[in-house]
Amino acid sequence: MTDAPLHGPFVRLAREDDLDGILALARLTGGGMTNLPADAGALADKIAWSLASMAKPLTAPEDEYYLLVLEDPARGQLLGTCSIYSRLGARWPFYSFKVSRVTHVSRDLGRHFSTDLLHVVNDFDGASEVGGLFLHPDGRASGLGALLARSRYMFVAQHRRRFSDRMVGDLRGWVDNGTSPFWQAVGEPFFGSNYYAADLHNALHGNQFIADLMPRYPIYASMLPENARAAIGRPHPGSEPARAMLEAEGFRYQGYVDIFDAGPTLSVQTDYIRTLRESRVVDGLRAIPGERLMAQGTGVAFRAWLALLP
Repeated sequence: MTDAPLHGPFVRLAREDDLDGILALARLTGGGMTNLPADAGALADKIAWSLASMAKPLTAPEDEYYLLVLEDPARGQLLGTCSIYSRLGARWPFYSFKVSRVTHVSRDLGRHFSTDLLHVVNDFDGASEVGGLFLHPDGRASGLGALLARSRYMFVAQHRRRFSDRMVGDLRGWVDNGTSPFWQAVGEPFFGSNYYAADLHNALHGNQFIADLMPRYPIYASMLPENARAAIGRPHPGSEPARAMLEAEGFRYQGYVDIFDAGPTLSVQTDYIRTLRESRVVDGLRAIPGERLMAQGTGVAFRAWLALLP
């Protein structure tokens, strides 16, 4: 496609000099975003990992990470960020809880009851993951959230062989008065740390500690406090727009929840993602009038933006 001037906000691969801007965004999240910790060292490592991943010649996903940023040239600042993991489970196992239903019946007592069971599983090992999406409050209600979210799929389309045939999206879970009721009931008794400390450890050092300390047997949801039960599969209020955008792309909730806060995990076959299915390569801009999501370039030259074409 022919080059187009970028006067408005656009998405690109993160650079080393983006660290301060990304850190400023991370500090606005309020915590709880594993993929966007408010830690300069961790973010510098993520930028380096992203650039090293892009520099590798690949024909299949191995263990790569790509960090994208939304830049507004007019303001001279970053308005958002998002990321993609090429292959979960390569560096350390990717744990989820699988929610299933079980019924117990006693004929002697004439009683039966049903409850949810939580099983620790690795069902998403090998999948790719979109995550870490955060938009600055100044950029909301302007269509930039959709640009940021969909730019990930355009990036995948431009680098299809670098990603798995399955894609997941892990949403932040419900937080009540700054704490995760699910983590308080299920994780904290075993790990001895609060939700944010455990989440930061996961971001910095991986989640092997989950395999080391998490109970091995299914957890009966009916034995949990009411606020913990209510959090299972419930997204953080700030994640509702992200969920709507995932579902618009074809992602579906199938009973998997995050190991930390029980937020819903959605998944889809990569080639069925709406943006991928509907994208096409064009030569020149006149063939597709109207507002369009555009992308061009690969690697560090990748750009995605919204264009109003005549």
